[in-house]
Amino acid sequence: MTTYQDQPWLSQLTPKQREPFTPRPSVLHAFRDAVRTAPDHPALVYFDGRLSYREADELSDGVAGHLAGHGFRPGDRLAIMLQNTPQFVLALLGAWKAGGAVVPVNPMYKGAELRHVLTDAEVTALVCSRHAWESYVRETAAASPVRIGLTADAHDLQSRDDERALRDGRIPVPEDTRDLLAVAREGARPPAVPAPGRDDTALISYTSGTSGTPKGAINTHGNIAYNADRQHRLHELPPGSTIFAMAPLFHITGMVCQLCACISGAGTLALAHRFETGVVLDAFAEHRPRYTVGPSTAFMALMAHPQATRDHFSSFRIISSGGAPLPPALVERFQSTLGPYLHNGYGLTECTAPCASVPPGVRAPVDPVSGTLAVGVPGADTVVRIVDDEGNDLPFGEPGEIVVRGPMVVPGYWRRPEATAAALPDGELRTGDIGFMNADGWLFVVDRKKDMISASGFKVWPREVEDVLYTHPAVREAAVVGKPDAYRGETVKAYVSLRPGAAATPQELSAYCAERLAAYKYPREVDILPELPKTTSGKILRRELRG
Repeated sequence: MTTYQDQPWLSQLTPKQREPFTPRPSVLHAFRDAVRTAPDHPALVYFDGRLSYREADELSDGVAGHLAGHGFRPGDRLAIMLQNTPQFVLALLGAWKAGGAVVPVNPMYKGAELRHVLTDAEVTALVCSRHAWESYVRETAAASPVRIGLTADAHDLQSRDDERALRDGRIPVPEDTRDLLAVAREGARPPAVPAPGRDDTALISYTSGTSGTPKGAINTHGNIAYNADRQHRLHELPPGSTIFAMAPLFHITGMVCQLCACISGAGTLALAHRFETGVVLDAFAEHRPRYTVGPSTAFMALMAHPQATRDHFSSFRIISSGGAPLPPALVERFQSTLGPYLHNGYGLTECTAPCASVPPGVRAPVDPVSGTLAVGVPGADTVVRIVDDEGNDLPFGEPGEIVVRGPMVVPGYWRRPEATAAALPDGELRTGDIGFMNADGWLFVVDRKKDMISASGFKVWPREVEDVLYTHPAVREAAVVGKPDAYRGETVKAYVSLRPGAAATPQELSAYCAERLAAYKYPREVDILPELPKTTSGKILRRELRG
């Protein structure tokens, strides 16, 4: 009898995709290879600005030298709290060259959220925007272990000053910080430290906090190098390809699937500060990227833009979606409207981004019972199992918790031995996600374990109801939660936003679901909102809708 250990998903991969490979020890090794072999190739493009691999190398050397000259030592942590700008990449490389680890921080964090990360990770140095430093970061950093403050201006390294993305005006460098670009140009020599090893900490990536206080996942250089290289190999991108950074670089998806995968292939990373649909479409037309990845909500927004055309997407070899559920109706609508097929993917911060992907040129199956779109298949070096509450394998097709073992799985959480032991028994990640795998190795994610609704004793998975709502022509976004109910225990409630120019009533949407779902599953209540709350990576926050 076939088991998960037999890896039935290998039949979905080509012989080349199944080939074993040994990635370089770190992405910094890959960067130095690119500097040596393609020094004049653009490493970064930012609106009309360009930095070659040679220039990025020299500037990041200057950042490393400045950090080391001000007391930053191997093993120290640098927090980067920036949007998608060249300074983000220079700071990342500079910290690694100085022997340190990077703590990516969401620029939308406020004082208490930032304070938790800076204190928990014992951050030595911090890079943020000048506006953020002046408004609240200075005060927060003063009450933390931070000793080195650097600021950056998003208007630098380009000349267009596109106000759609660069909304904040220029301000002077705060007197109590140094400008990151200025210190990079001073050219201080980087310290003579050993190159990072596979087991060294590259990132401390804090979880989004959708299920509680964020914990710092330890992504090693080996974790990142493996997934960056695999991403490039799986998608069969030609060396030097342009990748557009749609997902934020401070998120594990943007960090690994865009930035690090780009460096792994000596490619060009196209940056546009933050996601703004018109700016993104202009960047597609100008830079002609071969690959990008983003959440389903970003593709909904692009599809709704009145100026989006098929030509905007004609340069892409492949487009991936990750970080949020991908409704089958959106895939069909996007392809019929704009051309590309959206390739689904699945991963977590603790998997250093993807652990399953839809291979190029392949359409993911849709489960005929639940209507759920497969998230992909694991790689040749990965084993994904579906288990019961005791950790025993469940038969193919039966839902249970998804667990993952592979070279991308983190060794643990930063200084959280109990959390590490609970989530990573014997190095195998218990994801907390419910899913199933069919006999051909396709993985389907049903929902988060904690989001299951119990209505009159029946299990209702919000994802199934959301997928039905997405088939309604007026619905743009949907989220389903359980609401306490004196009779049923819980009842199903839906929140939706509508597509531009579309109209629908709550009663209409509830009736639409009632025609397509069992009586205990359809939403008795529907609220229509202008926008649904999301993380900056595009994931809809159900917990904020529960109240």
